[in-house]
Amino acid sequence: MKNILLSGKGISKSFTQNGKETKILQGIDLELYEGDFTVIMGSSGAGKSTLLYALSGMDSITGGSVTFRGREIGSLSGKEAARLRAKEFGFVFQQTYLVSNLTLFENVAVAGFAAKAGSTKEIREKAERLLREMHAENAADRLPSQVSGGEAQRAAVARAMIKDPVLLFADEPTGALNQANSEEVMDLFTGMNHSGQSILMVTHDVRAAMRGNRILYLEDGRILDDLDLPPYGTEDRKARETRLLNRLSALRW
Repeated sequence: MKNILLSGKGISKSFTQNGKETKILQGIDLELYEGDFTVIMGSSGAGKSTLLYALSGMDSITGGSVTFRGREIGSLSGKEAARLRAKEFGFVFQQTYLVSNLTLFENVAVAGFAAKAGSTKEIREKAERLLREMHAENAADRLPSQVSGGEAQRAAVARAMIKDPVLLFADEPTGALNQANSEEVMDLFTGMNHSGQSILMVTHDVRAAMRGNRILYLEDGRILDDLDLPPYGTEDRKARETRLLNRLSALRW
């Protein structure tokens, strides 16, 4: 039986403008499990990214609660919440947000120093190893403006992983990449997950989504569907893609 890593109860998010309330998340209940690669899908405006930010504590909620390993995130002080995100969570976004005047190696190493992920020697060695594992070692000494989008995103993944996050949050990590680079990044995610890394990813890309073993489908701020799949690589890729597409088609995606 899988251990619950993070849970949400009655998660709601809304805002009021000109006296009119707009509901983005509407009483969502869910549990995320250790070792899972969970994917959130849904049409534009369904609340996918908002849910990811709510679960990570990056965005406040207007109702409900989020609990990570028995700690309710909403009850933490600002410093405690920031410490939780810095030490326990990793983040990869559509844009890399690499520091422009630092090399890829320096971007990764600085994140390790910020998270106090070891001694100076250990962090430097780990940054080098991660860039090798992410197939970005040849660009390690270049600035973000001097590398391809794929190399920059792989460095961003290395930056997120240098602190050994318990849970990796990814918001459209392949959204700005071409197909070849998208496949490379998703191969990295798949490999990390097969090694035990827990991942929560938002995507609109079916080819990226089918890497997950659990697909949550959002519509109008509610979870409409929850699909379990075998671990990626254990069934025919085309059959897996067809299965997911048929499920999404039935949901009018």
